[in-house]
Amino acid sequence: MARPTKGHAPEGGDFRILLRFLPWLWPDGRADLKTRVVVSIILVILGKAVVLAVPFFYKEVVDRMAGDGAGAGAALGIILGLVAAYASMRLLGTLIDNVRNGIFERVGQEAARGLASKLFRHIHRLSLRFHLERRTGSLTRLVERGTKSVDSMLYFILFNIAPTAIELIGIAIIFTVEFGIALTAATMVMVVAYIWFTRVVTDWRNQIRRDMNTVDQKAAQRAVDSLLNYETVKYFGAEERESARYDAAVASYTDAAVKNETSLAWLNAGQAVITNLMMAGAMGYTVWGWSEGRFTPGDVVLVNSLLMQLYRPLNMLGWVYRSIKQGLIDMEEMFGLLDTPVEIEDADGAQDLRVGAGHVRFENVRFGYGPDREILKGISLDVPAGTSLAVVGPSGAGKSTLARLLYRFYESQGGRITIDGVDIAAVTQASLRAAIGIVPQDAVLFNDTIGYNIGYGRENAGMADIEAAAKGASIDRFIESLAQGYDTKVGERGLKLSGGEKQRVAIARTLLKDPPILILDEATSALDSATEQDIQATLEDVMQRRTSIMIAHRLSTVVHADQIVVLDQGHIAERGTHEELLSLGGLYADLWARQARERALEKAAE
Repeated sequence: MARPTKGHAPEGGDFRILLRFLPWLWPDGRADLKTRVVVSIILVILGKAVVLAVPFFYKEVVDRMAGDGAGAGAALGIILGLVAAYASMRLLGTLIDNVRNGIFERVGQEAARGLASKLFRHIHRLSLRFHLERRTGSLTRLVERGTKSVDSMLYFILFNIAPTAIELIGIAIIFTVEFGIALTAATMVMVVAYIWFTRVVTDWRNQIRRDMNTVDQKAAQRAVDSLLNYETVKYFGAEERESARYDAAVASYTDAAVKNETSLAWLNAGQAVITNLMMAGAMGYTVWGWSEGRFTPGDVVLVNSLLMQLYRPLNMLGWVYRSIKQGLIDMEEMFGLLDTPVEIEDADGAQDLRVGAGHVRFENVRFGYGPDREILKGISLDVPAGTSLAVVGPSGAGKSTLARLLYRFYESQGGRITIDGVDIAAVTQASLRAAIGIVPQDAVLFNDTIGYNIGYGRENAGMADIEAAAKGASIDRFIESLAQGYDTKVGERGLKLSGGEKQRVAIARTLLKDPPILILDEATSALDSATEQDIQATLEDVMQRRTSIMIAHRLSTVVHADQIVVLDQGHIAERGTHEELLSLGGLYADLWARQARERALEKAAE
């Protein structure tokens, strides 16, 4: 399976990322957002026109005040009027910018929301293989940084780069008309030098930024892994060990952050040298022209004001360029994640699965997690509707792999799996998974209420349905004994509940789903014997009138299965009922005898 390359932009570089990003600025089917973009652009142009006009009012004020003093009283009103116009134009420019920001905000937020939703949906479509190989902490940080960059990128492109280009063109025209081509050429040379310097240094800083992101992700991974394994840390008294590892990760980030800020200081210093040389040269040229009688004092002020106005967006341009480059770095892995192919796709023209009887068959199924790791080597199983099949065998024999293939978390590499004679590869995944319920060995719950976790089994389930499912799983009395009842929070991954309580919530969730096909994947192997017996009785009730596949380690939980299959090294070693397999005296009988001795030792220890 193809995976995004870390630390490098996709083929085509930054330009390709921008081409993928810009459509979010002009979303299809959203006339309201397109209108906002058009109005914002008009306001950008109007705002720049106002900004370029302001220095001319300033020039007129200075020129009139620098007169010979004759008629000063009569000119006072004109000068005050020019001052008022100057202040009004500055205020108008500020108001236009803020109105523009308010109008455009919806565009940026909707773009960020749309991309985040698309990315989240895509992540859920990716295969189990992808999620087993990817660290959750790193993945969430990648998504967070990538989606947050969308709004800022739209803002920078529309309101910083484009307005700066407009202002630069306007100033070039003004300088050419008012002061000659020489000043314009000198200004352009300095602007090009500024942009070149900013780009070169920023590109150098981007590698530092990539390194900082890498160590930042490692620190986040270290923290998430440690906190998710809180109990394990406590079991082994490893708090100091974990703290030391986390501190080492944070120390690496600190070093990278220091390098990043130091390089920023060098960039700012170089930019200041270029802009101040430009300012000094232009004003010196204007003062020389004034001494020759070519320019007025107001012209000196005009040049200074225009260059100061140009200096601000140029200074901002450096920051904007850095931000865009950093945004591209943050977005490249996000787009790479979007480009990660979905391993399991619905076939063209796939129809919804309609389960009638619920007859499940595995026909010569072969599967391996890698070319050198074949797990199932031609497995054939037949589970008639309404019957139960137990799959047992040593660890690594491929028992849980059968459940994953039935759910189509992976595709079989040979043979086929059918339900009521229909190949599951030919139906939609959503309809297939809607027909199957599972009670896993490790019942991981959402960090929400008990009611929410049970209700997750069926969307829009009512409270009466949730309570009925809880009763069916024999957990209703426990829930009612809690102060907050069904509104009780279960904690991260359900850690506030015991193992038996979590399993009963998982059973209730599956009962609420009410699937025709049921998988019990080592559903009681992590429980004590007493709890296992209680839950086993509940599971036997749940299995009534359903096609059931039990994947088990403890043979005592499957003795009543209609048929039992013993897997060993990817092959079916034995099959039959409990009594038939015991009479064979083979692998099943050996496993039974060994576990019987273990149970006897446990009872003796009690």
